[in-house]
Amino acid sequence: MNRKELKRQAREEKPVAAVYQIRNVRDGRILVESTLNLRTLNGRRLTLASGTHPNARLRADVAALGPEAFALEVLQVLEEDEDGLVWRRDALRRLEAEWIERLRPWDERGYHAPPRPRDPAR
Repeated sequence: MNRKELKRQAREEKPVAAVYQIRNVRDGRILVESTLNLRTLNGRRLTLASGTHPNARLRADVAALGPEAFALEVLQVLEEDEDGLVWRRDALRRLEAEWIERLRPWDERGYHAPPRPRDPAR
């Protein structure tokens, strides 16, 4: 394939939205995140390697252990739908929240802050 064909093919491909985890392979702690385009995961690897990831606890562990001690793993791909980007963003947020609830990645299990207790008055 020549360069022109590759560009055309890239334009025609629809982005794939997914929920993924960044897993510390040494102790198993995880951070669950999502993306509207799985092709951006290489950029996430770069933020780990360069020490610019927004999660401070994860950043500290990457600095101590090196980026090779972390794996990026897709947990679930969002099913394709024609309802548009707004729907996909909402669905992706819900899917990410479901995975966070399922995996409970806080305290010794991960890099998320623990959920706040719910106010019974509400």
